Amino acid sequence: MSSTDEVLVSLRRVIRATDLHSKYLAKTTGLTAPQILLLQTIRDKGQVTIGELANEISLSQATVTTILDRLEKRNLVYRERSEQDKRKVHAYLTDTGVETLQAAPTPLQEHFTRQFGDLQNWEQTMIIASLQSVAQL
Repeated sequence: MSSTDEVLVSLRRVIRATDLHSKYLAKTTGLTAPQILLLQTIRDKGQVTIGELANEISLSQATVTTILDRLEKRNLVYRERSEQDKRKVHAYLTDTGVETLQAAPTPLQEHFTRQFGDLQNWEQTMIIASLQSVAQL
C-alpha cells in the first residue's frame, strides 16, 4: 500500500469513527456531538456569551446561535440579555439541560483528549505538525 493510500485510509477511519459515535450520541440522547459540546461548554464556563462559546468550541457565531435555537426549543438552554451590557446575550443550562448532560455518554472528543494527553510531548508535536500539513493540503 502506498503512503498516499495509507493516509487516505487513516483519514477514512477517523471520519468513520466520528460518524459512528455521532450516530450513537443521536440514538442515545437525541443530541448531536456539537450540541453536547455546546452544553458542556455552557456548564463548564457558567455565564458565557454566544461569541465566547463560538471561540471556545471553534464554530461560527451563526452556527452556535442555530444550535442554541434548537437546544432552547428542547428546553435544554435559555438565553438572557446582560444587565450590564444590553448588547451581550448569555446562555445558561436549564435543569433539564443539566440532567440531559449528566445522562449523556462521553463525546469522542473527550476520549481523544485523554488518550492524546497520555502521549509523549514529541508524539503530540509530530501529530499536530502532521495534521496541520494535511489540513493545508
